[in-house]
Amino acid sequence: MSTLRDLAEEHTHLRPADIDHLHRIAGDWQLLSDLSFADLLLWVPVDADGTFLCVAQVRPTTAPTAYQDDQVGRIVGGPEVAHLGVAYSQGRIWREGDPVWYGDVPARHEAIPVRLRTAEGEAGEVIAVVGRDTNLSTARTPSQLELNYLTTADDLAQMIADGTFPPPRHPGETTSAPRVGDGLVRLDAGGKVTYASPNAQSAYRRLGYASHLVGEDLAALHRRLAGDPLDGTEAANGILAALRGEAPPRREIDARGATMLTRALPLMPAGVPIGALVLVRDITEVRRRDRALITKDATIREIHHRVKNNLQTVAALLRLQARRVSMPEARVALEESVRRVASIALVHETLSMSSDEAVEFDGIVDRVASAATEVAATEVSVGMRRRGSFGVLPAEIATSLVMVLNELLLNAVEHGFPPADEADEAGVPAATPGLVPVVVPEVDPSVRPEVVVSAHRFRKMLHVSVTDNGRGLPPDFDAERGSRLGLQIVRALVTGELRGTIELRAGANGGTEAVLVVPLARSAPDGRSQA
Repeated sequence: MSTLRDLAEEHTHLRPADIDHLHRIAGDWQLLSDLSFADLLLWVPVDADGTFLCVAQVRPTTAPTAYQDDQVGRIVGGPEVAHLGVAYSQGRIWREGDPVWYGDVPARHEAIPVRLRTAEGEAGEVIAVVGRDTNLSTARTPSQLELNYLTTADDLAQMIADGTFPPPRHPGETTSAPRVGDGLVRLDAGGKVTYASPNAQSAYRRLGYASHLVGEDLAALHRRLAGDPLDGTEAANGILAALRGEAPPRREIDARGATMLTRALPLMPAGVPIGALVLVRDITEVRRRDRALITKDATIREIHHRVKNNLQTVAALLRLQARRVSMPEARVALEESVRRVASIALVHETLSMSSDEAVEFDGIVDRVASAATEVAATEVSVGMRRRGSFGVLPAEIATSLVMVLNELLLNAVEHGFPPADEADEAGVPAATPGLVPVVVPEVDPSVRPEVVVSAHRFRKMLHVSVTDNGRGLPPDFDAERGSRLGLQIVRALVTGELRGTIELRAGANGGTEAVLVVPLARSAPDGRSQA
């Protein structure tokens, strides 16, 4: 299904500013639909002959719809849209006419012209028409609530025709707001409550106000109810701003352990301030869950922070022990353990600063790669480069993968680019352990030693390669039977913890390439996959 913008750009000559205004209407018109108990259809003229295109539709949550089928994308002309032509050409709300039938559903047509105000604040030309179509099959004598809904809906409809609704959105403000059914309060021009729906009355009672709202000065009431005087003042100022014709941002009021979200809208049909509409919602349980999540999140991050500190302590102890060991082999083994523990600590350090159990892995890889070149036992200066992005990885994948990459990067630097005397003594070029025996080519001395880490995602799989342009694989080495601890750790983590595959092979242009394929979707206990 094409979007509002796609349809408008393809079939009309509306300006970008006009289309943006239509988007604002479509983003805020659920309010008008619920108050009207009617479907709203946004029509734009296609040709000068009176043909209109429906670019958006919303159904009421307070009444049955008049349309079972979606109308977006429908192009209609002739007598069926004559009421739209009147509203568009004459710039007035059209309400006359007899009910019409859609199949076996009787409906009442109305048409509201849509204007975009000019930079000078004046009403501009009509750019579209909102069709308000009410299902009459369940018509009955309206209650006091319904009468107040319909009266408020007519005021907002006139404001659409004037170009003053919807109000501009404040920077950073979300689209979340109370709905009509959550609670509605109508104020007169003096700020006194003329009507409050039962749900609105209940929301205020949660805040500690047990009396009836009708006749109360709502701004003064907000100031009295709020537990924090500053919050009370801001809430009261929001009501006063709406009475002046402004559109204040949404506010929250906290009192007696309850929280209420409010949205105040000015009512200015024909440019005359007649009061305000205040929508309220009791969000006490929502905020309680938010606070519980914040507490849980802080606890988890503190745990990761302590784990990181403990791992760094372990690494420091191993480092001290390595300095006291006289056997070179034992010292090397301890230093390797220090690097492995430090790589895991990097993941927990990142998780301690994250809001969830996932990490941006690119930064971790860059730090591990930098550390590999600094601590590797080689006299050659090796460059490190990352190509592609790992993206965000869950902690359970990141912890194992960082150890695997740490081992592969160290092997690539130390064994792909060993000191010249070490290779000469061995009689063969030293290289990263691999699976495929090959004849090792001579390394071009003019080529800068480099290790490249590449990553990309494809079909819920993470493909990673660690490639060097070093001396390549030794001719007599089989990775499956290799005895080096680093390679054993890599194989165990990749095939066990990560449930992936690894292959070490000769690079296309010399050197060695380690290729990993790791699934990003993990299996749940019931056998189903989890993203």
